[in-house]
Amino acid sequence: MRFDIITIFPKIFDSYLNESILKRAQKSKKIKINIINLRDFAIDKHKTTDEKPYGGGPGMVFKIEPLVKALSKLSPDLVILFSASGKQFDSKMASDHAKKYNHIVMIAGHYEGIDERIKKVTKNLKLEISELSIGPYILTGGELPAMIVVDAVSRHIPGVLGKSESLEEKRYGVGVPMYTRPEVFVYKNKKYPVPKVLLSGNHEKIAAWRKQHQK
Repeated sequence: MRFDIITIFPKIFDSYLNESILKRAQKSKKIKINIINLRDFAIDKHKTTDEKPYGGGPGMVFKIEPLVKALSKLSPDLVILFSASGKQFDSKMASDHAKKYNHIVMIAGHYEGIDERIKKVTKNLKLEISELSIGPYILTGGELPAMIVVDAVSRHIPGVLGKSESLEEKRYGVGVPMYTRPEVFVYKNKKYPVPKVLLSGNHEKIAAWRKQHQK
């Protein structure tokens, strides 16, 4: 799986995408992540990537020319735009994307968004386009949503988590309470024990308990 992320803040991605599981997945070539600086495709000497919107209003809007120049260098299976009004991204969608696509491009918009014409240009380039939202709230930019999509999709790619059983939803379902040592944690003279059923060794009872407590 290859991910290309178009952004004007490339350094934002350095830490998260180069640690832990995603770092190992890149090293083992299960995934490839390219961070594309939109300013490299600006058409003026000042590297301008945004302008005031026609019709007035606050904020700035990503210009169409740099975006098209960046996209024209790529041949993805899917282009993702992030929008508060987009389709809600969820775990099923992440799993489907991992199976269906090999190359995903994400445009991490900022400020007041991007020039609407990018949607028509993308379709004219015969590229599939999707508008996604990662939640019922508005963020200052698309960088966090892009990292969330990379993480959520990558964990469904065979080998990224080691074994497919490592997927939490395959093991227990989502939101099952988890405990580890010590068996009894004492804090300010109050005891916090692990549920006895988890210490019983009875796998049937443990499975039933986890099913009962999954959220």
